[in-house]
Amino acid sequence: MPTVVLSAYDVARCADIPGHLWVYVQYVEGLRANGVDVWWLERVPDELAAPERLAAALAPFGLRDRLLLYDGEGRWVNGGREHAADVVASADLLLNFHYRIDADLIARFRRTALVDIDPGLLQLWMSEGQLAVAPHDVYLTTGETVGTSDARFPDCGLPWRHIRPPVSLEHWPAADGNGEGAFTTVSSWWGDEWVADRHGYYENNKRVSFLGFREVAERTDEQLELAINTGPKDRPDLDLLRASGWRLRHSVEVAGTPEDYRAYVRSSRGEFSCAKPSCARLQNAWVSDRTLCYLASGRPAVVQHAGPSECLDGGEGILRFSTSDEAVAALDAVGADYERHRRAARALAEEHFDARKVAARILEQAL
Repeated sequence: MPTVVLSAYDVARCADIPGHLWVYVQYVEGLRANGVDVWWLERVPDELAAPERLAAALAPFGLRDRLLLYDGEGRWVNGGREHAADVVASADLLLNFHYRIDADLIARFRRTALVDIDPGLLQLWMSEGQLAVAPHDVYLTTGETVGTSDARFPDCGLPWRHIRPPVSLEHWPAADGNGEGAFTTVSSWWGDEWVADRHGYYENNKRVSFLGFREVAERTDEQLELAINTGPKDRPDLDLLRASGWRLRHSVEVAGTPEDYRAYVRSSRGEFSCAKPSCARLQNAWVSDRTLCYLASGRPAVVQHAGPSECLDGGEGILRFSTSDEAVAALDAVGADYERHRRAARALAEEHFDARKVAARILEQAL
């Protein structure tokens, strides 16, 4: 049985954002389905309760006793002290999602693969000198355009190998019901995120995109609902959305745990979501891991176009838009033949994003 150490990023700090945890769990489940022994590696915040909080969050996924946790000084903490050295020395692969991982830690593994889940941005950060990434044996990316002529960003001279983002079909079975209710999404709103490129700076928060498409809600017969994490300073933005017909929920109330997150997605009619501005600008062909959860649940997705894709442009199950007119037309099309799009959504997840298949390709590419 091969052993893979998965190096996650910031899950301990983002304990109230279960969608972030699900990103990595999908990979864990895919690897396990391929007969892999998986360990979870993560740098945890210095606060005393962080290791216990992370262990509790991962316990439902059978990972409580598979944690290799270290602090800002590189010291093993919690149960990691007992077996970290042996696991690291004997592991067949480090599957690394932490772009700033210490080079000395990387060097302890016999084989390493970097996984790019921020296509376009990662390459921009690297090329602009904003991020120094330690050398890896293999470079994997979820961006279909990375390293191709369709990309609007450099490839940094690295041999990127393409993989699909995964969804565990066992954890996300097709949902029952007739799909009544709202098109929803669970999203960040404001993270003070900005992108610097040769043209200057631009805001890269989801608020920019959603406000740009706020008129869609008043032009469609479908109900649109956002589950977002907001505060008092966001009230002017939220008033604009409500005035345009959006229904708003606080993400902690409806999706505050991994189980609640899954229930919220599966109880929705489908997903309607925008992408961060960088995705449209860079044409990275990004698709959200959250959108894959909707598709696997048999819930159609209407999402913002972020670059050419071999598997996302079929017009069934997932429909992409670049303008408000296209967004309204896509929602109308799904509503007119909901059952067909519901079945197509699940079929897309099974054919292209099944975690078992994705993990098999990762192992083939990386080992």
